[in-house]
Amino acid sequence: MARIVLTDASPLIGLALVDGLAWLPPLFGTVWVPPTVQQEVLPGLGAPGEAAITAALRRKQLRPWRKAIPAAAPALPDLDAGETECLHIALAAGPGQALVLMDERAGRAVAAERGVRVAGTAALIGLAKKRGLIDAAKPRFAQLHGSDFRISAAVIRQVLQDVGEA
Repeated sequence: MARIVLTDASPLIGLALVDGLAWLPPLFGTVWVPPTVQQEVLPGLGAPGEAAITAALRRKQLRPWRKAIPAAAPALPDLDAGETECLHIALAAGPGQALVLMDERAGRAVAAERGVRVAGTAALIGLAKKRGLIDAAKPRFAQLHGSDFRISAAVIRQVLQDVGEA
């Protein structure tokens, strides 16, 4: 298991939409939310998943990152502030020491270039199924499909195949 697990906004929102935030502690132990990510997902406007994320922070299923955010050199191009914070923390932790929960293609590509492990919302749903935290992944993907949350059909097919639901 990675020493540090950090999450970007998209997986938090996706898991909140499928009642999956409670899976994070059994899957990873402590999951850290950098300050910018917390601001993105908790704008105070009743955004999708906001109430569930607030409750998960209150229940300590998620933990706010309170340490200084290290600056990485070279700069991380084309990423939003939340992705950048996650990757700066992960890079400072050292090779193989961090896992970043992230969906955005650009952020995942930069993470891979720098040797940071990533997992997206679809993989988290599959992992929850494999670890027995949920009975089936397919209904969770159907819930996401019914919202504005988007995951590629090919990714969903692959996860469902991996968990024996194809």
